[in-house]
Amino acid sequence: MLAVKTLNNNLTTYKRTLRLMGDKFEISVVGNDPLLADEQIEIAVDEINRVEKLLSAFSDDSNINQINRNAGIAPVKADGEIFRLISRALQISELTYGTFDITYLVDNNAYNNDNTFAGNQTVKTAPYSVVLANYQNVVLDAATQTVFLKEKGMRIGFGANSRGYAADRAKYVLQMNGVSSGVINAGGDLLTWGTQPDFEPWTVAAADPEQRNQPFADLDISNLAFATSVNTEKFASIGNRPLKGSIHAKKGFPVSEIKSVSIVSPTAELADAMATPVINIGVNGGMYLINQLNQIACIIIDDQNRVYTSKDISI
Repeated sequence: MLAVKTLNNNLTTYKRTLRLMGDKFEISVVGNDPLLADEQIEIAVDEINRVEKLLSAFSDDSNINQINRNAGIAPVKADGEIFRLISRALQISELTYGTFDITYLVDNNAYNNDNTFAGNQTVKTAPYSVVLANYQNVVLDAATQTVFLKEKGMRIGFGANSRGYAADRAKYVLQMNGVSSGVINAGGDLLTWGTQPDFEPWTVAAADPEQRNQPFADLDISNLAFATSVNTEKFASIGNRPLKGSIHAKKGFPVSEIKSVSIVSPTAELADAMATPVINIGVNGGMYLINQLNQIACIIIDDQNRVYTSKDISI
């Protein structure tokens, strides 16, 4: 169902909220024809569903599944879109010192000799598995457009940036279909283009996760993506000693210095991919990294509710 906001200039924001890719999406387009807006939103929904199917590792005929099944065996010819997505992911891994990584490792005992699934899949977490499941063990050949995972049991998946990429693609097809302004909200991460119906820029009020009604910044995010990652407290135990804080995916140590990170960048794919790594890197390292990059900015809140901003943001 479309939600409608009408202004005096006859331009209207048409919105539809639905569940896609296992998350809540809200697609908004600015226009003056409700039937056309409904058709345009449907085009965006179709594109998001296409991306989800493209990046699925569960279908037998999916390219991702073919790459994963041939891990440690042979290179696999990749779909051009997937090849480019993997290539960008590896660049982000290099940029973030491996804290962003699309690779993981499964138990080899869960697979038969022909590399077909034989039982319950388990992800190995031992230090040795970290060495095997590493972005540096992904080999791309641009000439043949092939992908090779060096170690058997090694896999790739796009859970960390698939929503952002789907949002980017939906924005692209909407623009190609004449939508000059809109917003895609992918599970709370925003991607905008154009202006609001009153020709004002799209803005976001980024707030402390514990004080959502007290925004600390009104940011102009027109023609940009805005993604936030929250360092949710988790608990584990070593013997009888509780361990509090989020756990670094690769190193296994607690991270408690950062409460949340918000990334502003030209694409939702990049913003989605960078938010969590900055949490893992820490305040100083994360801020240093962002300040070295062009067209990307961030806001960090630490566990003392102190706010840090990159050089391109002033609040």
